[in-house]
Amino acid sequence: MRRTQQERSDSTRAALVSAARVLFATRGYHDVPAEEITRTAGVTRGALYHHFGDKQGLFRAVVEEVEIELTAEVAAVMTSGTDPLTGMTTALGVFLDACLREEVQRISLTDAPAVLGWDVWREIEGEHGLGLLVTSLSRAHAEGLIVDAPIRTLAQLILSAVMEAARMIAAADDPTAVRAETQTVLAGWLGGLLRKN
Repeated sequence: MRRTQQERSDSTRAALVSAARVLFATRGYHDVPAEEITRTAGVTRGALYHHFGDKQGLFRAVVEEVEIELTAEVAAVMTSGTDPLTGMTTALGVFLDACLREEVQRISLTDAPAVLGWDVWREIEGEHGLGLLVTSLSRAHAEGLIVDAPIRTLAQLILSAVMEAARMIAAADDPTAVRAETQTVLAGWLGGLLRKN
């Protein structure tokens, strides 16, 4: 049975993202030429330009794919907690563990800000993580678990602190030690949001 044009297009796009993701994770954005990506994906260079505009456009698609998967992983843990704050604390550990992965470190935390720029990187992070935090904090507030605060502002500040922790882990000589330290500090900060009865 013949594939439709849309199916062929989707297949080409997926092959490019998959090949680029492995290469970017292994060697970094700047050390992977576009020709190697297209050769690995088994497509023409024209296909890369047609679907993504250029190598940077393809890189953004890879970053977004990694972020979508990471957000889903964190969300699954966050929503399974006995209460919103427990869920957030557990999810924080899952996220910080993910920051130890070479793929996350190189693609999301090191190359993304440098290649896409801070504004675009923050926009992507905000799109995937901010909504999750707003929902969880809103639920915690509705259940009377946390102090009164502007939820969106609080969520943005927590996200910023968590992303700074992620960058610290990626840049550290001993990422495992920094991961433990950041979790201790961030968990203590989140604990400070608890409403005192």
